[in-house]
Amino acid sequence: MHSFLKILFIRHAQSTGNVEKRMQGQGDFPLTETGREQTEKLARRLITEGWSPSHVYSSPLARTLETTKILLNCFQMAALPAEITDLTNSGLATASDFKQPVLEWADELMEHQNGVFRGLTWGEAQAQFPELCQVLERSPDWVRIPEAETLEDARSRSRQFIQRLLERHQNGDRVWVVTHSWILQHLIAELLGTERSWRIHSQNTALFEFWIDHSRWQQSDQNRYNTDLWQIRRINDHQHLQG
Repeated sequence: MHSFLKILFIRHAQSTGNVEKRMQGQGDFPLTETGREQTEKLARRLITEGWSPSHVYSSPLARTLETTKILLNCFQMAALPAEITDLTNSGLATASDFKQPVLEWADELMEHQNGVFRGLTWGEAQAQFPELCQVLERSPDWVRIPEAETLEDARSRSRQFIQRLLERHQNGDRVWVVTHSWILQHLIAELLGTERSWRIHSQNTALFEFWIDHSRWQQSDQNRYNTDLWQIRRINDHQHLQG
């Protein structure tokens, strides 16, 4: 059976900042009770699928930190079904197969550093910075927010993380990346090798899964166009929140 490096990007669960419609940025906002329930639903789904990680990278902000801890605690505490089929359909997983993954808090995975807007609602931003907000509303072009990082900064740290991930890992590794909706777009763009960052909608606890044949990643022949080797398995998958 063909072996892959499997990467699962996970957006954090619902936070208090999400509910209050705040521009959270790198501010620390805890999960809501709904967010904790969302995370437990996701954990049950991943347990059923047998999607246990060998390595976990997470943003250290409160909403991602809490999401990550709940997921891992659920895997540790819940007994897996006696026999469940792995996503690769290559074998069966049992409760004894879950081993504590290598966990790293990665600053590159933090949300946009949005400067003076951090933690504000749009209404509060309009009251405090009316002229800046008017410029932002009038033009689709990027406008620098005071004290905020640039788009180039964000794309650069996304590139650094993806390069580090690809240098560290190999086929057979199963990696979770727990992060935020805005920076997630730049991380995926870097993994796909696109020059542009594309708008990608993501629900809380949504899954974005990629399988890579790492042993052929550096090849420059026609295998670059061989879609058996590079697979997008799911985008914004949040079926566990339905029903």
